[in-house]
Amino acid sequence: MRVDPNYLSNLSGALNQSSAALDNLTSELSSGLSIQLLQDNPVAVAQSTLLAGQIDQTDTFVQSASSDASRLQVTDSTLGDVVTQVTQALSLAVEGSNGTENATDNASVAQSLSGILSQVISLANTSYQGQFLFSGSQGSVQPFTLDTSTTPATATYAGDTNVQFVEAPGGQKLQLNLPGSSVFGSGSSGVIGALSQLIADISSGGPTASITTDTAALNTALGQLSDQRSVLDSSLSRLNSASTFAQTTETQLVVAQGSLVSANPEEVATQLSSDETQHQALLSVISSLGSQEDLFQLMR
Repeated sequence: MRVDPNYLSNLSGALNQSSAALDNLTSELSSGLSIQLLQDNPVAVAQSTLLAGQIDQTDTFVQSASSDASRLQVTDSTLGDVVTQVTQALSLAVEGSNGTENATDNASVAQSLSGILSQVISLANTSYQGQFLFSGSQGSVQPFTLDTSTTPATATYAGDTNVQFVEAPGGQKLQLNLPGSSVFGSGSSGVIGALSQLIADISSGGPTASITTDTAALNTALGQLSDQRSVLDSSLSRLNSASTFAQTTETQLVVAQGSLVSANPEEVATQLSSDETQHQALLSVISSLGSQEDLFQLMR
């Protein structure tokens, strides 16, 4: 009978391969991953890495969108309060322009309007998480100051006119802020300027025509503010939609990545059981070799 001279070395190699296979299957079962090393499946590893980058990018947008949406909601709420204040001022302006008010009445209306102006300035200087909402890109700079030593009072805007955007994963750019000068005006313009002029004319007992003109200017300024608010409301709605879409996309990407690298526990457990049986059989053969005086006795 011819004896294979490589029998023992082949048997040893088979044992090593069996042990390695068992170790790999055990690792898959414990980690839940079918890929332990790059060489296990270079293509799948590359695809998984690409998906991981997309997942990180999408998750970053989702997290920032949540913060941006909160900021936009605060901004919208603030503008809603401004609209309420200016609407009240318009009612007072009508009262002050009816031609029947005396000096005392005018002083009372002017005082009420001055309180509204102070409220509007305070709202224009609203901050969120330490950043002023209406300073353009100058979040650390208080946007408005009011000089009441002049007649009418003069508002100064210290921010800039920069509009900030965020880019959604699909490339859509969404507006995140409204520069204060475009919302409230500056100097004699906008809501603040119109309110200041109205207060000055009523306080001085100015003619009805002037007060009527002031009222019309304030109403126009309110319309401009409402237009700007609509821009932001639209941006908030689109931001929420983009965030919802991004969350859905992220979930899909996670599932796709999982299908590339995740192990099937049932299949791995079945294979592990089969390989353990074969491994034990191999160990049994090797053990039987040790109990024989020589290879020829084993082969009788």
